[in-house]
Order: sequence, then structure tokens, then C-alpha cells
Amino acid sequence: MLRIQQHSAVGGRLVLPLRVIVGLGNPGLRYAQTRHNLGFWVIDRLSERLGISLTKHKFGAKYGAALFRSQRIMLVKPQSFMNRSGRSVADVMNFYQLDLDNLLVVYDDMDLAPGSLRVKGSGSAGGHKGMGDIIQHLGSDNFPRLRVGVGQPPPFVSAADYVLQGIDAAETKILEEAATRAAQAAEMWLQEDILSVMNLYNRKQTKMET
Repeated sequence: MLRIQQHSAVGGRLVLPLRVIVGLGNPGLRYAQTRHNLGFWVIDRLSERLGISLTKHKFGAKYGAALFRSQRIMLVKPQSFMNRSGRSVADVMNFYQLDLDNLLVVYDDMDLAPGSLRVKGSGSAGGHKGMGDIIQHLGSDNFPRLRVGVGQPPPFVSAADYVLQGIDAAETKILEEAATRAAQAAEMWLQEDILSVMNLYNRKQTKMET
């Protein structure tokens, strides 16, 4: 078993512990352009920004790993469907024996306005079943997360139907822009502590809302 928890040196450079970014979603083209797949959208943008291809298959997930600015990073898309994401995340964390502060989970949130972001260092699942499954498998909710708002469903539309529906061009544009900002926030987390990311991106959001 590989343990990447201590600082190490590669080519004379100090290399920081592995950091894992998990985006939540459902596999398959049927779900690709739905609100519930925003976590996958963010991982796709990070993959492009950092030049990391998610071509490996293990832990019930697609993933890619690389060294970025002296930081070991791993981008993960669980492939077990949203509500069963926990086993995949727990397998990654257990295999590398990582502390929970080296994990960032990115997912959609109906309690936030469409396109808004919220960064937190810990907390409950807030009714999100994918996050709930991760918390159950890790045995803790004390890990960073980045939520991307999708808003509330209209009257007479269930939450389950809402997050799995297709979205129109106007909303797609809003959510694509949010996914890009979320990728920037996640990239910042690779180099900074979660409080620094919260201070910048949560403050930005507050200014936008006022």
C-alpha cells in the first residue's frame, strides 16, 4: 500500500502530500448535461486547466493524477452513480491513507441560487444523497467541499426529476460559467488552505449577491 502523507522530494524539489478532488455526478451521456452532473463538469474543466487526462480506472472511478507545482493531485469521477459515491471516495482515501483535509468534494446544491458557489471546510450533507453516502463511508463530515448552486425546482416538479432534467441554453451558460469559477476555486485549494479559498470565493459571492 502506497502512503503519500509526508512531504517528499522529487528531483530536488519539495513535493507536498497528495490532494484529491472528487466531482460528483452520474456516468453516461444520458446524464451529462443535467444539473446533478455539475461536479463532473468542474472536474472536466480542471482536467483541461491542469492537463490531466482521466484515463485510469480504479476505485470504481475514472481518475487522473499528476504533479502540479510541487503538489501531487488526483482528479476523480466516481462511476457508481451519484447516490453510491461513498465507496469510491473511501477506497481512494484508504488506499493512499490520506487525512480528510486532503479531500475536496464538488457537487450541485439546490439550496444555492443557480450559478452561485459556496466553499466550506466541513458540515452535513444538507440532504444531498451523494454527499450523505460519502459521509457515511468516511465516518466523518469533517472534510472540505465546494457546492455549485442549481436553485430550487419549480412547483409540482420533484427534486429528483429537477436535478436529472435537461437544461436550456440560458441556464447552461450560467452553470458553465459557475463550473469554470468552481474549477478556479478548486485549483486555488491545491495550493492554499480551505480557509483562504473560503475567504476569497465566499466573499466574492456575497458581493455579487448585494
